[in-house]
Amino acid sequence: MRRREFLVVLGSAAMSPRAARAQQPAIIGFLNSSSAASFRHLLAPFRQGLDQEGYAEGRNLKIEYRWADTEFDRLPGLVAELVRQNVGLIVTGGGSLPALAVKSVAPTMPVVFIIGADPVQVGLTASFNRPGGRITGVTMLANDLAAKRLGFLRDVKPAAAAFGLLLNPSNAYAVQDRREAEGVSRATGLRLHIAQAGSEREIDAAFESLVTERIDILLVPPDPVFIDRRGHIIALAARHGIPAIYPYREDAVAGGLISYGASFTTSYQQAGVYVGRILKGAKPTDLPVVQPSKFELVINLKTAKAFGLEIPPKLLFTADEVIE
Repeated sequence: MRRREFLVVLGSAAMSPRAARAQQPAIIGFLNSSSAASFRHLLAPFRQGLDQEGYAEGRNLKIEYRWADTEFDRLPGLVAELVRQNVGLIVTGGGSLPALAVKSVAPTMPVVFIIGADPVQVGLTASFNRPGGRITGVTMLANDLAAKRLGFLRDVKPAAAAFGLLLNPSNAYAVQDRREAEGVSRATGLRLHIAQAGSEREIDAAFESLVTERIDILLVPPDPVFIDRRGHIIALAARHGIPAIYPYREDAVAGGLISYGASFTTSYQQAGVYVGRILKGAKPTDLPVVQPSKFELVINLKTAKAFGLEIPPKLLFTADEVIE
């Protein structure tokens, strides 16, 4: 064998292990406090975001999925499972609790969150522009819209004298939701009744209390428990004749009267983009928390007719989507 040929063969042999390692897919964790049934449709936009950055599950990326099914005490154990799987990053959804669990159990783990709350207020980031540490992500700011949502309901039912707030006390943002609703009550003069519920049985009892308190309209805030039981809550609102407004388009599509909030689809796609950038070497602290540029108003006319409500023309004109 000639010397040049020998060197080429030797070089190829030396590079093979390195090339093999380069072809190994990255591994990330996907942790959600809710159920796969409620969030599976959002995996497609998440994968689209990854694809924008050159990553595809099954090609150069492996994703370990974990779902807590709204059993929040399971979150620390699920984080530990993902750590044992040698994931390099964890994506969290279904509220702020999963991200807080990662921060507690695996403080050096990079995190990309999708939450509805203010990440600074719940203790995830130092600021929006410079998150600090190893955590960043997307906020839908879904918990800060009580006044706007109540305004839409009052347009539909102007004679309303009292409104209810469905509240899960185990939600990290429950205190803020209560405080905001109380502020809206003082500003509008509408009587407020807070109905607490953290399970399906408690949701049933909460609606009974809304009826007893003669509540005219209802705010349903973003919460993993309420998302998982979306159909049940919508059915109870219809049964008891209480017009309600919800945080996500999916709620109105499922039969809710009105929804107002940021797009889940867009948020999950943006999270996928951030994951791809971090896998390519970006530092979470250099990626500002993404905030919604638009809030969508969706009205379900079929549900309005079932309630015997006339939707004002100006509200229909304002709506981003009308479901007939």
